[in-house]
Parts: sequence; C-alpha cells; structure tokens
Amino acid sequence: MSLFDSTQLALETALRGASMRQELLTNNLANINTPGYQRQDLDFHSALRAAQASGADPTTVSFRPTTDPARTVRADGSGLDADQEAASLAKNALEYQSLVQVMTARVHIMQTAIGVR
Repeated sequence: MSLFDSTQLALETALRGASMRQELLTNNLANINTPGYQRQDLDFHSALRAAQASGADPTTVSFRPTTDPARTVRADGSGLDADQEAASLAKNALEYQSLVQVMTARVHIMQTAIGVR
C-alpha cells in the first residue's frame, strides 16, 4: 500500500513536467539570438491527461520535448519570439509555484492527520 494517493502522484509528475518545461523555455530565451535555433516546448499536460485517462501510473509518464521546424518567425531562420517566450516562461513559473503550494498543503494535511504537526 502506498502512502501517496493517485492525486499526489499526479501532482509530482506535473511538477516534474513543469520543471522540464521551464528548462526548455529558459534554453529558448538563452538562444534568442542564435540564427536557425528552433523553439522547444513540452506539453506535459496532455501526456499526464492521457496517462490518467488510461489508468496508468502517473509516475511512469515520460515527457518528450517538441520542436516545430516549420515555424520561422525571424529573418535569420529562428523560430523564437522573445515576448512569447518570456510570457510562456512566466506562465509556467506560476503553474510550477501553484503545484508546489498544492503539494505542500496536502503534505501538511497528512502530517496533521498522523499527529506530527
């Protein structure tokens, strides 16, 4: 029997996905002036949703970064837009923070239930 329920496991997996996405978005911004650089992103929401719909263990979900080679937004062949990347980075950071807050609240509830808090 696991100490953590499927919700907690899904939260942990979402946190892992948000962390991976943050790294990709940060790399995008770091390469904003690299000619020909193609934007990378990660749709961890869809992968997690599919796992939950199929009844799979959320901890087994693997995330794969995606690129869109057909996307060119600048004359140097780059697929990046600095404003869009910064907005995506900020949005993902807020989502990551929200996930941490929910996980922390759930841990505090468990600690209270077992009398260690």
